[in-house]
Amino acid sequence: MLQHGDNRQVVHFCSLEFPKDEFSLELSKLNNYDDVVKRVASHLNLDDPSKIRLTFASHNGHAKANKPQPIQYRGFKHLSDILAHKNKITDILYYEVLDIPLPKLQGLKTLKVAFHHATKDDVVIHTIRLPKQSTVSDVINDLKTKVELSHKDAELRLLEISFHKINKIFPLNEKIENINDQPWTLRAEEIPEEEKNLESQDRLIHVNHFTLGASWYPVLHNSGEPFLFVIREGETLAEVKIRIQKKLQVPDEEFSKWKFASLSLGRPTYLQDSDVVCNRFQKSGLNGYWGQHLGLEHSDTTSKQSCTANQ
Repeated sequence: MLQHGDNRQVVHFCSLEFPKDEFSLELSKLNNYDDVVKRVASHLNLDDPSKIRLTFASHNGHAKANKPQPIQYRGFKHLSDILAHKNKITDILYYEVLDIPLPKLQGLKTLKVAFHHATKDDVVIHTIRLPKQSTVSDVINDLKTKVELSHKDAELRLLEISFHKINKIFPLNEKIENINDQPWTLRAEEIPEEEKNLESQDRLIHVNHFTLGASWYPVLHNSGEPFLFVIREGETLAEVKIRIQKKLQVPDEEFSKWKFASLSLGRPTYLQDSDVVCNRFQKSGLNGYWGQHLGLEHSDTTSKQSCTANQ
């Protein structure tokens, strides 16, 4: 395409991952989407221009300061349209090189899922990429091919974690298209055997760790990894504590300093060893709202878990 003088436009392209990696190309304001990505691919010595994804420049000139806004495949007719995004004129675009063509990627949903092993302290982040109409069950089946399970028949569940609390247990039939892994964390874990055959009187409750700030009006701060736990009909706190200590493998000396409380609306009501724990918790469906959590108050020790990422 001939570059007409009046329509010449120098565009600065920055890597989305490494914004200081920058190059400039002289283009035409009349260039279409394909023209632009072909020039970018050529500069990067990339054979397939469809693996280039362009992203709007953020208003302060740093892409990671704001949430990136990727440009859809063939998402503009003329270069001039995209440089005047939301009434702001720019000469900067960000780019990334994908591992699959952008048209294919746009039909997929990408989720980052943290897998917590049943018996090890390590956490591995897996990137799951599936068609948007897939369900949570499909995510779990995909994950099973990538992780080490404690036994071949282990069942997994997917949780949404926010601010060290469990927000949600995802139903297996929920579509993944509307699941958001930011700013929440998606956690996959094995379902313990004791949770698979609950009696009608049993409660599956949320448990989280917390500390109280030292002030005239103490503020509750959640910390560590929350978890689900079964409490039995008539079980006292003293009996529940034995099972929690075993589950978390906390030494006696440290565990003796822990306090246990029913948490509601961010306020602790401390429990005594003789209290029947299930009386403090309302019966709820598996995916219902838990008004109360069991809180474990102790110093905020650094987690033993190591975290690695797998693509």
